[in-house]
Amino acid sequence: MTFRVSFIGLMIGVSSFLVQAEEGWTGRSVDFSHGDLQVAPNGRYLQHADGTPFLYLGDTAWQLLSRLNEQEVARYMENRRDKGFTVIQTVVLAELTGRKGLASPLINGSPLTPSPDYFAWVDRVLALAEENGLYVGLLPTWGDKVDKQWGTGPEIFDETNAREYGRWLGRRYADVPNLIWIIGGDRSGGGRNFSIWNAMAQGIKECDHRHLMTYHPQGEHSSSFWFHREPWLDFNMFQSGHAQSDYAIYRRLLLPDRQLLPVKPVLDGEPRYENIPVDFKSQNGRFDDADVRASLYQSMFSGACGYTYGCNEVWQMYTAEYEPMIEAQRSWTECLDLPGACEVIHFRRLIERFDFFHGAPCQELIIAPEQIDADYAVAYSGADYALVYMPFGHSLTVAWPAWARGKTVRLEWFDPRTGKTDFYKNIRGDESAEVTPPTQGRGDDWVLIARPQ
Repeated sequence: MTFRVSFIGLMIGVSSFLVQAEEGWTGRSVDFSHGDLQVAPNGRYLQHADGTPFLYLGDTAWQLLSRLNEQEVARYMENRRDKGFTVIQTVVLAELTGRKGLASPLINGSPLTPSPDYFAWVDRVLALAEENGLYVGLLPTWGDKVDKQWGTGPEIFDETNAREYGRWLGRRYADVPNLIWIIGGDRSGGGRNFSIWNAMAQGIKECDHRHLMTYHPQGEHSSSFWFHREPWLDFNMFQSGHAQSDYAIYRRLLLPDRQLLPVKPVLDGEPRYENIPVDFKSQNGRFDDADVRASLYQSMFSGACGYTYGCNEVWQMYTAEYEPMIEAQRSWTECLDLPGACEVIHFRRLIERFDFFHGAPCQELIIAPEQIDADYAVAYSGADYALVYMPFGHSLTVAWPAWARGKTVRLEWFDPRTGKTDFYKNIRGDESAEVTPPTQGRGDDWVLIARPQ
C-alpha cells in the first residue's frame, strides 16, 4: 500500500511537469507598459498605474545574488518566467557564504561604503529580471546584519547608517521599473530593531517615491505587528512559516490583518517550502506540492493580494560546494521543476479567467459540514462567479451568491494539479446543493467553479 501511494504521487508530479512544459507562460511574465505598481483603490489588492490588476506571485531566491553567476541567473529567471511567476525575492546583503570571486558587497564591511563592483552585479540581475518581465522583491539586507540571533552576521547596522544606506539604495534604484522593496529579513521589527528598520525604510523612501515597500518578518509573525501605520509600509507581508500545515495559521495572521485600519493589502511572503522538513525536523516528513497548493489557494481565497512559493534547495541555491541548510537534498537546478513550482501557473490562469481582484472571500457559501482546520474549504465570490477550494476533496453543501438567484448555475471542477477544467452539472441558483469532487483524500484537492449558465 505504501508503494502504491508513493507511485501515484510520483505520477501526479510527472503529469504536472509535462503539462507545465507544454503550456509555459508566453512572453514576458509582466507587461511593464501598464505602469508602476500601486495599491488598488479598495486597499485590498495591487494594480498597475492604468488600473490593470497585478498578481504578486513570488518565488523565494534569497541567495541568488550571492551564489549564482550570470548564466545561472538567466537560466533561473527563464524557468520562473515560464512558470508564470511575477516576483523574485532576493537579498542584497545575504546571510550565507557566497560564490568564490564575487566582489564583497561592502568595502571594509561598512554600509556607508557600498562596493561599486558588487552593485554593478545587482544592476545586471535587475536587468535580467526585467528582460523576463519579472519584478524583484529586493531586501536591502538579511536580518542577521541587524539582529544576529541564528545568522552569520555580523551586526553592522544602527539607526544612522541604516538611514544612509537606505538613501544610497533609494537614489541608485529610483528609476528601475521592476522593483519592490522588502525591508526586514526573517527578524522581529520590535525593540531595538524597530528604529533601525524604520530608518532604513525611511531612507529609501526619501529618495525613491516610485516603488512599493513591505516588510518580511520572522516565522508566524506579520509586518503589521510593528509597522502597519508607518507611511512607508504599502502592504503587509506575513510569514506563515515551516511548522504549520493547516488553516489555523491564516486565522492567526491573514484574517486579522484584513481587519486592520487603514486597510492595506496582505500576502504570505514565506509559507511552507516545498521539500523542507516539517518544523525543520526530517522525522516529521517534508512539505510537498499538496502543501504548496493548500497554502496558495487557502490564502488567496481568504483575501490575500498575492503569494510567495519557496523550495528548500532553491532559496539557498544549494550545490555540493556549500553546506546544506535545513537538510537540503539535491542541487537547486534539480529542484527547479518540482511539482509545486510547476503547478503555480494553473492558479494564475484560473484567476485570470475572472474579475478576481474585485471579488472577496465569501465563506458563508459553505453551509455544511462544519469546517476543521486540517481540511478547511474556502470560498471566494465575485459579481458573476464563485470559487470554492476543497483541500481533501470532501463533499460540501454550498449555497450560492446573490447573482445566482433565479438562474441556472453551471458547476465545473478545476484540477489544481493539471489546470484542467471539466463540466460537473447544472443546478438552480435558488437552492443549496451538495457537491462531491471526482476524487477524495490528501493531495486530491479541487476547486469548484460556479457561474451563470
